[in-house]
Amino acid sequence: MLLTNHFAPSAQKLPASSRFDSVPVISVTALAGVPAFVRGAFGDKLLRQANRAAMLDIEAIEDQDCFIPHVTMSAFVDSIARLTGEEYFGLLLAPHLTVASYGCWGEYVLGASTLGDAIQRATATIGFHSKGDSLSLSVIDGQARLSYTSAAKGLEGYAQVACGAAGVVVNLCRSFLPARPPLRCVELDLPKPRRSGSFEDVFGCPVLFDRPTVTICFDAAGLHAGRALRGEAALVTVDDLARARVDCRKLGGLRDILAEQIWSQVLAGKVSIESAARSLDTSVRTLQRELNREGTDFRTLANLVRSRRALELLRHSDASVTQISGSLGYSAPAHFARALRKATGFSPRELRQLVSVKNST
Repeated sequence: MLLTNHFAPSAQKLPASSRFDSVPVISVTALAGVPAFVRGAFGDKLLRQANRAAMLDIEAIEDQDCFIPHVTMSAFVDSIARLTGEEYFGLLLAPHLTVASYGCWGEYVLGASTLGDAIQRATATIGFHSKGDSLSLSVIDGQARLSYTSAAKGLEGYAQVACGAAGVVVNLCRSFLPARPPLRCVELDLPKPRRSGSFEDVFGCPVLFDRPTVTICFDAAGLHAGRALRGEAALVTVDDLARARVDCRKLGGLRDILAEQIWSQVLAGKVSIESAARSLDTSVRTLQRELNREGTDFRTLANLVRSRRALELLRHSDASVTQISGSLGYSAPAHFARALRKATGFSPRELRQLVSVKNST
């Protein structure tokens, strides 16, 4: 999914901008199911407000293999918490969040034979889910400690992210552990709230606050437990992951990060430099200046990424050029055709004809 892998004009890698080398991103599937939960609990109007705060239609892409910056995810959940007055909105979400909703990465992790193997899979391949997050396991005196550190720490909305992350890690453990014995405890890197009983009700075990990371503690013997939840595990390999998603730990600088953000915008149906700048926690002017330093501009990158999606639609759908143009956010088919020819050297009709000839031979 790297931009430089798809179009000849950008095959030469330009120097990365060090300011954006470490921009953390996460699979949008981390929010899978959240829009429906928000709509059911608080109404469609509030969901639209949260999308505006994130400057991205999360529901339109929640099941796609694309990435969004942690800033976007945090802005989305923080706006919901503020709009609803739920200080710990993430705690309401926690019981509904599952590893299984994390797309092909979740399927790969849950395809393990034991909990220990699942944790090893998750730790080794977390780059297919997030850049900036980390997962670690330690065993001390018969107690296993599974810790998740999020790159969203320090951002507005982190309390919601931490509660959600704890819910997912608890779900991973309980996908393998038997109902009894229960988890020993959940540790959260959040200040202790005035009323902590609701946390213990949700997680079903003691909850400790003011800890270094989100950590789930359980008997180490549980690492050998086989899958407890019913249902046949999907057969997903690391190669399947690599075909479906980029290892976002390898994203190198502004162009790659921005290409991923534009891709999520394209899938959501609206591309804007304002949304891209917000997602990178910078201003439009600064983003334009950084792109100019690298010898490009936002429109050029956006047209290249749109062309990638256009090629997919021309190959694998019967949609008209007008329909494809509209889905990609172009104001007129002529603008779409001009951008596609600039990126590929062909018009939409010529590309479709080439695909048709190739398929018939």
